[in-house]
Amino acid sequence: MTVTGAIPPGPVTARPGKALAGDITVPGDKSISHRALMFGALAVGETVIHGLLEGEDVHRTAAAMRALGAEVTRDKDGTWHVRGRGIGGLSEPADVLDMGNSGTSARLLLGILATAPFTTFLTGDASLRRRPMARVATPLERIGARFLARGAADGKLLLPLAITGTADPLPISYTLPVASAQVKSAILLAGLGTPGETTVIEKAPTRDHTELMLRHFGATVTVAKTPDGSAITVVGQPELSGRSVQVPADPSSAAFPLVAALLIPGSRVTVSNVGLNPRRAGLYDTLREMGADVTISRPRTEAGEPVGDITAAASELKGVEVPPERAPSMIDEYPILAVAASFARGDTKMRGLGELRVKESDRLSAIATGLKACGVEVLVDGDDLIVRGKGARAAGLSAGVAPIPTHLDHRIAMSFLVMGLAAQNATVVDDATPIDTSFPGFLALMRGLGADIATS
Repeated sequence: MTVTGAIPPGPVTARPGKALAGDITVPGDKSISHRALMFGALAVGETVIHGLLEGEDVHRTAAAMRALGAEVTRDKDGTWHVRGRGIGGLSEPADVLDMGNSGTSARLLLGILATAPFTTFLTGDASLRRRPMARVATPLERIGARFLARGAADGKLLLPLAITGTADPLPISYTLPVASAQVKSAILLAGLGTPGETTVIEKAPTRDHTELMLRHFGATVTVAKTPDGSAITVVGQPELSGRSVQVPADPSSAAFPLVAALLIPGSRVTVSNVGLNPRRAGLYDTLREMGADVTISRPRTEAGEPVGDITAAASELKGVEVPPERAPSMIDEYPILAVAASFARGDTKMRGLGELRVKESDRLSAIATGLKACGVEVLVDGDDLIVRGKGARAAGLSAGVAPIPTHLDHRIAMSFLVMGLAAQNATVVDDATPIDTSFPGFLALMRGLGADIATS
């Protein structure tokens, strides 16, 4: 079952009801979709993309690539085609590039533009304009790019901003102060346009979609162990060649129906063709530690990425401690994990979640606020989140309580809608429209499984 459909503005209510059941496919992986479009634009020849995520974030990336001179088209059957301009072949856009809500689009694009010898202006929606870009700009300035942006005096660099790429880029070796696949990827993309070797050293492993896909397009990317972690090196100024890309289903999107199945008695749901990259699997490892009945079938490899079908069946969960080093492999899944922890027996302690403060919203605060409104005892201690599960259904929102604020954050919205399906009372979120940025068709898909979710 695959479905689409936009969410109308206004509150959305999820109510407890019958068990969920079905075999479904969720939208394509957002991280891989962004990269397929970008790398196709940097390649020579045609890139053909199957299974691209048809969400607002990815459409922003497609529009940006068109504005920079690549030819990006979509067939009626959903196949996308990108005719690239090659490394160094992009052209100055005639207008401001609006990246909407997509931090991945903005940050990776800054890496591409760092070695494009012209000025580009980027902006985004209210949420993205609050997200700091300095962590990306700092290493790109060492390569030679120049930035003009709001918040520079406070060390943040906020959109809207202007980036002027350098015609004489310098290769660098840069150690990430904080684990971030987006910053790593931005530096590697800048390295494509830089002579010599550009190296990123990461102390903790992060998503490696960029490394895998760059190799798929013909770049030389090596990974070596160092005393500080791993050194990822790209050889600059390659000729990338257009490729065929099959985008797997997004494991972050798959998490919502699968966790719902774990929490609602009698439920069993299978999600097909899910990306199983080990650096994205932290949530599923954690759920198994909690006692979840989660199984994988038909494991295989597509375009360098491991893929399989995931089945989740209703389970009794127990609280666990999630170590900080696991955070990079599940940073987007903490909102839905916190919901699952609400129904577990005992405390679930999630350590080292500082990165959540600079996502689409301050997710750490948003999670805690939403859980407390649903009657869950929760503690934020520095960068740690502790959820005190009771081993039974959480209460959900009491009558007359204001809807849970989503802060324009798609994952907060989906997580608390799952809460409402499993809780004793209905849960209302104030605005579910941001869900379309990453999971178009979410409401219809969940209803098809048997969920009681209604718009106002």
